Amino acid sequence: MLMRFRSPSIAAVVVLLASGLAGCGTVNEKLSAGMGDYVPQWAGGLPADAPPRPGTPQYDAYMKERERKRLMPAADREKEEQTQKGATGSASGTAVR
Repeated sequence: MLMRFRSPSIAAVVVLLASGLAGCGTVNEKLSAGMGDYVPQWAGGLPADAPPRPGTPQYDAYMKERERKRLMPAADREKEEQTQKGATGSASGTAVR
């Protein structure tokens, strides 16, 4: 049975609300991919040590560095990690305990 509306304005409001609700799903899908980078960590965003996103120049440099460390002997890798930890501890002015 076909519903009859008493006035065309009610039908227009219903159509407007339905189309607005349908549009929210597509907008949120596209925004969520990029907005995750701007959400602070305390609010559920990416942690500080998260790798860069694929397709960026930082990601390519990250993968090259990761591959270089993978091919390095374990003893050399441990020495490099120790020197990096010592450099970051002295640069920040805090003692490493």
